[in-house]
Amino acid sequence: MNQTPETNNPFLSPYPTPFGAVPFGDIRLEHFEPALMEGIRQDNEDIRSITDTTEAPTFDNTIAALDYSGELLDEVSTVLGNLDEAETSDEMQELVLRMTPVLTEHDNDISLNPALFERVKCVYETADRSKLSIEQQRLLDDTYRSFIRSGAGLSDKDKQTYRRLTAALAKATVRFDQNHLKATNAFRLNVTDKSRLEGIPVTALTQAAEEARHRKEAGWTFTLHAPSYDPFMTYCQDRDLRRELYIAYNTQAIQGKTSNVELVRQIVNLRLQLAQLLGYRNYADYILEERMAEDIGHVRNLYEKLLEAYLPAARRDVEAVRQKARDEEGEAFELMPWDYAFYAERLRKALYDFDEEKLRPYFKLENVIEGVFGLAVRLYGITFRENKAIPVYHPDVKAYEVLDADGTFLAILYADFFPREGKSTGAWMTSYKDQWTDADGTDHRPHVSITTNFTKPTADHPALLTYDEVETFLHEFGHALHGIFSATRYPSQCSPDVAWDFVELPSQLMENFGRERTFLHTFARHYKTGEYIPDELVDSLVRARNFGCGYACIRQVSFGLLDFAWHTRTEPFEGDVIRYEKEAFAPTRLLPEVPGTCMSVQFGHIMSGGYAAGYYSYKWAEVLDADAFSLFAADGIISPRVAARFRSEILSRGDSDHPMTLYKAFRGQEPTIDALLRRDGISKQES
Repeated sequence: MNQTPETNNPFLSPYPTPFGAVPFGDIRLEHFEPALMEGIRQDNEDIRSITDTTEAPTFDNTIAALDYSGELLDEVSTVLGNLDEAETSDEMQELVLRMTPVLTEHDNDISLNPALFERVKCVYETADRSKLSIEQQRLLDDTYRSFIRSGAGLSDKDKQTYRRLTAALAKATVRFDQNHLKATNAFRLNVTDKSRLEGIPVTALTQAAEEARHRKEAGWTFTLHAPSYDPFMTYCQDRDLRRELYIAYNTQAIQGKTSNVELVRQIVNLRLQLAQLLGYRNYADYILEERMAEDIGHVRNLYEKLLEAYLPAARRDVEAVRQKARDEEGEAFELMPWDYAFYAERLRKALYDFDEEKLRPYFKLENVIEGVFGLAVRLYGITFRENKAIPVYHPDVKAYEVLDADGTFLAILYADFFPREGKSTGAWMTSYKDQWTDADGTDHRPHVSITTNFTKPTADHPALLTYDEVETFLHEFGHALHGIFSATRYPSQCSPDVAWDFVELPSQLMENFGRERTFLHTFARHYKTGEYIPDELVDSLVRARNFGCGYACIRQVSFGLLDFAWHTRTEPFEGDVIRYEKEAFAPTRLLPEVPGTCMSVQFGHIMSGGYAAGYYSYKWAEVLDADAFSLFAADGIISPRVAARFRSEILSRGDSDHPMTLYKAFRGQEPTIDALLRRDGISKQES
């Protein structure tokens, strides 16, 4: 007997899988829409049970009940959103585009529900806070503020405007992502003359040959995905090809059907209208109200300190690379952006006898997994066990059980390492199920995922990572640990659902271990001989660790200034997107400007992700991570004692208290920039 998706929908029954894991193999595209609509129906019932009760509003029957509501809808929309990033299709993108306004309207129905807001407001104004825990007080404040920030205090007319703006914004950000992915996938550089590929490492050439065979092309094919683009720009001796690939990368989504130019205007203007409707000067004021930084002034102060400390070093970095290029090419040579990575790598090799490609044979992916997981074992006592009975959404994905030191189940960890056409570029951590504790005390453990675009294995050799990819692994694994260790009561407070300028602390802290020989010596073995990485190679890595740190810092600051240029505006933008971007970059420009290129149209972090008016978070968290890691360094680097404090005070606490309170509980003081300057070898006197 044939069953319709509605009666045989895996989302609508308990999952018959280990640990209630998402049954990816049973889910078809047609299951999502009916499951989402059923989730909306159930969520509406949850809300009615709150608003229709005759009982007086209390924390439990209003605030906590609201936080626990909508479980099915959250689960289905999370799976759809994650798959749209990791394993999408044209049909899935159409579904997301169609359902986004529906989900946005439902969210607005809740936040603009006058009866619900009256109950929330009543609890906020009358609750006896002495009888509430710290996490309950924070949830109460956050819930009330969320309603205000979502338009609950607006007039009926302005509420309709709010609905229109949020619906349009949601649709625009989805289209932005889809256009960028299509633009990335649309380009390829096919080279049939191998002599033009001099300098490119064998691993990258083999990968390019595999890509060409996959596309039924001769020779070698390079794409705009990082494992292809980065080594090409770093090692290819053919300047014309470097320029061609650079221009292709930096003109993505500018023209044609995948153009995001108009969407940039639309997104920043919608955000401005939304913020001003709610009573803020600009979108940055609206966002920073709920950040650790708190206001624009604190962010600008950070940028001023970074510019003062790092800009002189950045100029010296660029001048040194320029001189290296002129030493090789002649004094008339003009260093262009497509030259920088190439000559910087040659300079680094000359100064420190360091060639990153020499590290790659020691970074076989399986060994790196062993090392990164092993670091967590040494720090926290947890273990990872692959479980092939846990369903996955693509054959490349591995699923692990994570067990605590006492053997109890902590989490599921999915790992999805390799690029493919249905997958967004970059790297990220996400959750398929969040951690929370229900009313009867049952701890629902999280199912988290790390997704990257690492160098793929080929017919000739396994996946051999670059050092940058090892750092990326550590970064995303730090996010994963934040989720794995979550031990909060309320769903909205679980890790890593914390302030955006605090969320990068666990991830960037983990990157520090990648620079330590005590960590590298635990796993870095040659993929052919099995020999551990030699001390002289580690020494060269350590010596070169701060090479170009001034340039790297100012590059990050420039991205943050671009973000602020878009989101501190107080008037709508109707101008030239490319020209405006160039003006924003001007204070930090270290290399010649390239006409016609544009980052904003592909800057998903700020245009469609969660970093709008928040890209400073990476540098903010870098101050935190350098300061925090100084405790590990003082206790022997791989310190279970310090790790236990970091777990209990930071990782497990989620958003249950103000991030500065949590940080001070761990560190014993507020962070300063001093540890970052010491780590990067930057002197305060340099400015």
